[in-house]
Amino acid sequence: MNQFFSFIKKEIFHITRDFRTMLMLLIMPIALLMIFGFAITTEIKNTSFIVLDNSKTIQSIQLIEQINASKYFDLTGYLDKLEQVEQRFRLGKAKLAVVIPQGFDKDLYHQGTSEVQLIVDASDPNEASTIVSYLQQIIAEYQKQQMNKAGSGSYVIKSQVKMLYNPQLKSAYNFVPGIMGLVLMLICSMMTSISIVKEKEQGTMEILLVSPLKPISIVLAKVVPYFLISIIDVFSILIISVTILEVPIEGNLLLLLFLCTIFILSTLSLGILISSITETQQAAMLISGMGLLLPTLLLSGLIFPVENMPLPLRIISTILPATWFITAVKDVMIKGLGFFAIWQECLILIGMTLFLLVVSIKMFKNRL
Repeated sequence: MNQFFSFIKKEIFHITRDFRTMLMLLIMPIALLMIFGFAITTEIKNTSFIVLDNSKTIQSIQLIEQINASKYFDLTGYLDKLEQVEQRFRLGKAKLAVVIPQGFDKDLYHQGTSEVQLIVDASDPNEASTIVSYLQQIIAEYQKQQMNKAGSGSYVIKSQVKMLYNPQLKSAYNFVPGIMGLVLMLICSMMTSISIVKEKEQGTMEILLVSPLKPISIVLAKVVPYFLISIIDVFSILIISVTILEVPIEGNLLLLLFLCTIFILSTLSLGILISSITETQQAAMLISGMGLLLPTLLLSGLIFPVENMPLPLRIISTILPATWFITAVKDVMIKGLGFFAIWQECLILIGMTLFLLVVSIKMFKNRL
């Protein structure tokens, strides 16, 4: 163990002496977090919605059918009471709830005005505002049709909007979990793979392999410093998000750190795997950059909602650890959910970590 800790100490010295690398590893998360503090608007399709129809009249059914007929919305179920709305949101089964009051048809025809409540999951503010905009257009179209049928222009349907989890529609609520996943993927996978491949390229790996330490201990010793740096980055991102961006941590902090630890281990395992199949830093950089960072940026839900992507891209997104991590972080940090809400994501990340570790160890060459 003394030899192992001495090797870790050597790796820490290597990293800390490179000022540019340290600057990138510690300043980059802060820079990315501040840069992504603005909104990015994207088109929304196939948004799952639920309905609480207290009216149960022809008019309310026609309105629901018109919403469901749109390419932007998919009806996933009906509710019996208002208390079930947030439960469906917490389970991730819906992002929009349409609440139609009793006497919807009577108010519309006798008083000339009626009201529909729209409850939206605003953990992604850009998506929430877009959903509301689309739905209000559909309601306006339905209102126009009813006026044409009745030959009167006095009908008005008001939509009362309620945003859950992020009522101010701050873009930071969406980007903080995404930037955390992106930064950890960059540091753990790319830097770990380059660090090991660098030894091969310079010819020093052979010296390390003939040392008293086992090859697996050498690889782990090179990984530990990046694990520690990643933990520091996680704390810096959380501190900045709470103090500067005003994004609260609604859930359990220990559960959030546990989730980050699992993701860090999975990305470190991925970095070891990349180093096992490459021989040059250029190849490792290309695989890490093109094969990991771009898919993480574009396919993990950081910028574009996964459910709006074509089926082949949705399949690719399920392979990325960052997709599961970002979803789970939003549930814990933004929605304040507990372990039982993210146990599937945790189990998938643990499974990915074990699989990548086994494959990496088997593919690691003990001889050069």
